[in-house]
Amino acid sequence: MKKNSHHVELTTAEIANLWTQYMNDSLSICILTHSIEKAEDKDIKEVLQFALKLAESHIVKITNFFNQENFPTPKDFILEEDVNLNAPSIFTDAFIIAYLHVMTLLGLTGYAGAVASSSREDQLDYFIKCNSETMELHKRIVDVMLNKGLYSKTSRINRPNQVDFVDDQNYLAGWFGKKRPLSVIEISGMSFNMKKDVVKTVLELGFSQVCQTKEIQKYFERGKKICLNHFTIFNNMLTKEDLSSPKTWVSEVTNSTVSPFSDKLMLYHIVTLVSAAVGYYGAGLAVSQRRDIAAEYTRFIAGVSLYAEDGCELLIKHGWLEQPPLADNREDLANKK
Repeated sequence: MKKNSHHVELTTAEIANLWTQYMNDSLSICILTHSIEKAEDKDIKEVLQFALKLAESHIVKITNFFNQENFPTPKDFILEEDVNLNAPSIFTDAFIIAYLHVMTLLGLTGYAGAVASSSREDQLDYFIKCNSETMELHKRIVDVMLNKGLYSKTSRINRPNQVDFVDDQNYLAGWFGKKRPLSVIEISGMSFNMKKDVVKTVLELGFSQVCQTKEIQKYFERGKKICLNHFTIFNNMLTKEDLSSPKTWVSEVTNSTVSPFSDKLMLYHIVTLVSAAVGYYGAGLAVSQRRDIAAEYTRFIAGVSLYAEDGCELLIKHGWLEQPPLADNREDLANKK
């Protein structure tokens, strides 16, 4: 196939993909560097080092893309400013590998979206490579977690004897009358969101313990309560049907009160996770056909959206919210004539 002889500009979707990944990987480098410094388990440390190598290579590649386009590089997070390598760890190795597992799952979703929204050849090649690398990271994480008894498998069900079709509108019921059992699709969605909620709960617990700013500390404590509430509701639904829930990690926070990370990094991390949660709850809602489950997801989305907005307001108040590239304001341009 004949290649384009002219320079093809990045699309807005491609710029968004690169900008978002740059911000996320610069944050990951900070957390991974401190975690590697304090890690005691050799196998977990090796996985963290592999993850750090990937994140660092991404930063170099994206910087080159931006330089080629004469596009400003984000300020991002800086080790010297946002990490205290002398501070003790606030999380155990067991939680760190569980945390990295969830972050990798989020990364795989993001890279799939980046591939789907890219058209320029170098962008397609780059994000396909990122996806492949992250799949390898995911495999290494799962292997380590399985070997150490840390991996929470989704509930099992007994095999059905035959293929069935829905023949009654009670299939959709949830509030009144007899409820049907949960489907494997609904169980899977709940389990994934519970794993994500647990990780965020532990992060907020640890961050609130070391945070220097009182109002941000209160924000983390509020978020922890929200996540625990959501986890409890999902857990009750599974328990009523004799299904197991994912492992919790709330006991994996150390007693250190010295912060390894800046308040800016911790707040930004929680806000980005909360924003992502809205999308994952939406995905859970889309595949839940029992009305009571769909109603809970809808309620969760509304509450989490407000929490994310409050977090953004805190970032703006402290001058920490870096603005993504914006389209031209045509009205302002016209008024400057």
